[in-house]
Amino acid sequence: MSNGHGEDLSGAHLGQALVRLGGHAVGFPLVGHGEAYKQLGIPTQPVTTHSFPTHGMGYQSLGGVLQELRNGQTIDGLRRSITAAQIARHHDAVVAVGDVVPVVVAHLSRRTAFCYLMAYSSYYEGRLTLPWPCAQSLRSERFLHVFSRDRLTTADLSTRLGRRVEFLGNPFLDAVGVSATPLPSLSHPRVGLLPGSRLPEALNNLALMLAMLLQLPQHPDRGPLGLAAALVKDIKLDHLAAVAAQQGWRLQRHRPRCPGAAALELVHGDLGVELYWGRFADVLHGSQLLVAMAGTATELAVGLEKPILQMPGTGPQFTPQFAEAQRRLLGPAVCCGAGPPGSVANARDTARLLMVLLRDGDVPTICLRTAHERIGRYGGSQAMAQTILGSLN
Repeated sequence: MSNGHGEDLSGAHLGQALVRLGGHAVGFPLVGHGEAYKQLGIPTQPVTTHSFPTHGMGYQSLGGVLQELRNGQTIDGLRRSITAAQIARHHDAVVAVGDVVPVVVAHLSRRTAFCYLMAYSSYYEGRLTLPWPCAQSLRSERFLHVFSRDRLTTADLSTRLGRRVEFLGNPFLDAVGVSATPLPSLSHPRVGLLPGSRLPEALNNLALMLAMLLQLPQHPDRGPLGLAAALVKDIKLDHLAAVAAQQGWRLQRHRPRCPGAAALELVHGDLGVELYWGRFADVLHGSQLLVAMAGTATELAVGLEKPILQMPGTGPQFTPQFAEAQRRLLGPAVCCGAGPPGSVANARDTARLLMVLLRDGDVPTICLRTAHERIGRYGGSQAMAQTILGSLN
């Protein structure tokens, strides 16, 4: 049971690992349609689902919260939680992935339970205070294992819960383990753009990134630079072209020079942004630095030991508050320019930081240490699945 976009992704990879080891897994997304489960071949419970604008109400704008409440997230979530608890009673065990909601639902199911507490980290506040009744549920003997998302939280929670908490890595990292179709190799750096996945916010974020790129120094002071945007399939070509044209970028088609190259790019002077739809992992692996306005996508990039340059937006999801919380969570691998969101000052300072990060020789070491401490190594899904099935057996 999972309740969010990143949580569904982790739940799906964990379910896939359970199946590989001989188990049978069924996904129950408490929010959204559970596309991650379907893409990995994990069946989901046949329950009516709804998709909400932000996939959650934490660290977003007031307008985003009101929009979610107006759309019925609270009522719908309560209904689906009750259904999930009832359905779980027909299975041998239930795995809660996310925050207090799936934890409580798992507890109420009265089944043997496991928890991957993905949504909480001690890096946010120094010491983690779990919302009621999350801690009370996790102290129950029904929960055989509790998995944390980083090393600091593991130590903190073990003390506060009075039980063993384990850090075995993060299953969502399996989503970008390999690059299926690598981007063409370059002799100079490539910067990836991650504008997010929720519309219309992703298009607005991309517009801010394009404005920032126009603040970069001119070639040859800048040196050669590759640019690649990772876009979700919901971003349509005509909408993208209209947004880019407002800043003087033009959409250009070209014949791919080699396998894996983009067929479309946005051009402005000597700058060219290659456009890749549905090739998120390829852009992550092929970039030396990521400009990000996203949640789970940024965590995946940090897990791949990539430096991150944030650009806070106007929301509803990627607000300055969300960005600041993300920096506390992910540490020194994430930097952010000064100035109000969408301002010329922020665009200029972000462009300045971009050039600094590309030339700083200490960045790779910082990113390697951050990845191991805060995301973990590959294999989290396999390790958790082995622990779960071993306990059941």
